[in-house]
Amino acid sequence: MKNPAVYIITNKRNGTLYIGATNDLVRRIFEHKNELIEGFSKQYHLHQLVYYEQHSTMESAFSREKQMKEWKRAWKIRMIEEKNPYWNDLYGSII
Repeated sequence: MKNPAVYIITNKRNGTLYIGATNDLVRRIFEHKNELIEGFSKQYHLHQLVYYEQHSTMESAFSREKQMKEWKRAWKIRMIEEKNPYWNDLYGSII
C-alpha cells in the first residue's frame, strides 16, 4: 500500500492518540509498532492502528492531518468509532 494516507494510532481504546501522515502506511505503522521512531509515539507506546484514510496526494494528506490535529478529542474518537467501533488494530488489514 504505497499511497498517501493519514492515520491515527493509540495504545488502547480511548487512550493516547497520535495523528500522522505518510506515503507508505505499512512501513510507517511497522516503524511505530517496533518503536523505530523517536518521539511521542515511542514515549507513549502507540502501536495500534485504529483509523486511516487514503489520499491521492501527499499535499491532501498533510492538509487533512493538520485539520484533524486541530479537532477536539471527542470528534477524533467519534470518527474512529464510526469506522472502527471496537478499536481493532487495523494493521493486519493493510499488510
